[in-house]
Amino acid sequence: MPELTVGLLVISDTAAADHATDRAIDTLTAVIAEANAAADLAHASYEWLVDERRIVPDDKDKIQEKIREWCDVRQLSLVITTGGTGFGLRDVTPEAVGEMLDKTASGLVHGMLAASLRITPFAVMSRPVAGIRKHTVIITLPGSPKGAKENLESIIKLLPHACVQAAGGDSRSLHSGGVRQLEAEAGLTGSATPRTNSHDRHSHLHESGGISGDDSVRSHSHSHGCGHGHHAPTPRTKQPSDELLSNELSADVTRRHRSSPYPMISVAQAHKLIAENLPLPTIIRHKVSETLVGYILAEDVTAVESVPAFRASIVDGYAVLHTDGTGIYPVVSVSHAAAGESKVLSSGEIARITTGAPLPSGATAVVMVEDTRIAEKTEDGSEELRVEVLASGLENMENVREVGSDVRAGEVILRKGTQITAIGGEVGLLASVGVQQVNVYRKPVVGVLSTGDEVVYHDREGPLKLGEVRDSNRPTLLAAICARGFNAVDLSIAKDSAETLEETIKDALKSVDVIITTGGVSMGEKDLLKPTIERTFSGTIHFGRVAMKPGKPTTFATIPSASSVKPIFALPGNPASANVTFHLFVLPALRQLSGYRENAHLPTIPVTMEHDVPLDPRPEFHRAVVRVDRGGTLVARSTGGQRSSRIGSLQGANALLCLPATSEVGDKRTRIPRGDVVSALLIGELQSLDI
Repeated sequence: MPELTVGLLVISDTAAADHATDRAIDTLTAVIAEANAAADLAHASYEWLVDERRIVPDDKDKIQEKIREWCDVRQLSLVITTGGTGFGLRDVTPEAVGEMLDKTASGLVHGMLAASLRITPFAVMSRPVAGIRKHTVIITLPGSPKGAKENLESIIKLLPHACVQAAGGDSRSLHSGGVRQLEAEAGLTGSATPRTNSHDRHSHLHESGGISGDDSVRSHSHSHGCGHGHHAPTPRTKQPSDELLSNELSADVTRRHRSSPYPMISVAQAHKLIAENLPLPTIIRHKVSETLVGYILAEDVTAVESVPAFRASIVDGYAVLHTDGTGIYPVVSVSHAAAGESKVLSSGEIARITTGAPLPSGATAVVMVEDTRIAEKTEDGSEELRVEVLASGLENMENVREVGSDVRAGEVILRKGTQITAIGGEVGLLASVGVQQVNVYRKPVVGVLSTGDEVVYHDREGPLKLGEVRDSNRPTLLAAICARGFNAVDLSIAKDSAETLEETIKDALKSVDVIITTGGVSMGEKDLLKPTIERTFSGTIHFGRVAMKPGKPTTFATIPSASSVKPIFALPGNPASANVTFHLFVLPALRQLSGYRENAHLPTIPVTMEHDVPLDPRPEFHRAVVRVDRGGTLVARSTGGQRSSRIGSLQGANALLCLPATSEVGDKRTRIPRGDVVSALLIGELQSLDI
């Protein structure tokens, strides 16, 4: 779904001095959230994304500086200001904004004033302006939260068309259905004035440069077929419920679905469907070596040998018979921690011994070197001949490690389901007891495929042609898969051709266990993945839409193979969506296939927000950095703009904030305030505050 980006600018000396006094941002964010919810229910082909919120004083230069950044540099779809439109001496918003406009939009101003006048005659005391700067629509609202809400609500259903056309959309193609269709798509009841025929009204709008455009202009993503801001007629026949839901590959464009036939499910339901439909992990025999790290044991492992395998000294000192007591004794032998025979020790004799060395036969204890004194040396002074034992009351086997005191032969040392880690000592433990091979669950081989005519290799030389997009999804996912210890296979890029996609998947099924694709899962005529899975490979699509942000079109399917089934995860083309859904759905599946049991999902921890974070009508997985502050508290900060096409939102991120939908918040808040605790899914290593 294309995203229309919004900047909210509060213009107020009071709010700039104390942000806590501002009420406008919450109010306008709620209006936008409600508009998104209504658009989602109507299957609209756009979505508002509040990209940034700022408060500035009633200062003309500061107002223009922020608007210039949002319009000229960031190229937001819509800039909304609130405040500074009255008759006061400090009210300079209309002047600041008006001189920056390339085109004025008096119709939007009239619409806002007309709506307000129906409520209060004092609406005439506001001085709103509206228009376009470069590719951005700008509207100014009054400073009163109530007035700002009423003004924005009066035009917000018209603004998607305004923003899309300002971004360069083609008016003629988008008006092909006439004004009635435009009104229906916007959820409007139509004009109160007598209607001319639709052709005449369309001509009038077109000649006047009316409000329309192409949704796809603002969506810089890898996905395709996102729609063009309008819905085609409903198909004349309805598919029986037992037929496949995907489009016919050879069907005319006019006979394809205009809204997704796949039911919207929750994230929890998606996790359940994935877990229930994955094949069982397979077991292999693996050598005990450094390459064993990351595998999960498929059976209990017992010790082949005892550790230690002999009685060993735990200190440097002298092996003695503990019953001999104190006195001066001859040193008759030396026992080092090395293989070899040692002299049998008799009463009245001692042997020098090092830590870990075998206890000589006959010895019953070890006295520490600190509890002895040299009584006689050799003539050259290099060796002791006799040593005085100063310690009394030694116990039997004092300072001695018994055979098997660490591990006994036949004892279970590692349980089925244990992961072999790089730092946990499992490899060392296996090696120490003589285990040379173990049964483990095989790690799946994962293939990654990008799809789309517009997608080109990221390292291709030369500038991009119009409409081309460098492939960031495939390198990103391949890196993430390898970093998690799985074998990744680059399946390259498949163009939007049913034949090409079929051949690519057919070849992949021979060499990989799991296929990950990005793009081609929406509703466009070139979105061929679902019908190819179902109709060409007799696969099953377990779900095709998830109620979440980002990643709504995420699809999970299985294709039958000779042994069982092979999973396919069709992720959205937008880079951030693909990465988020990989960590949320694909990675737990790979871990389950590798033998993980209850802990297949990444850990979720409570974190404290360092700033306010907005809520969305859908549950959101917000990219963030989680750190440990100096007091030991886990704190979280957003990575910034969360557009699903913005791969930079994942730069440095080590967590996904699990934010509830606005409807799930009991007090109807539209944001999580600073200091509140939220759940965060850890996708990377924790950082300290100083990093």
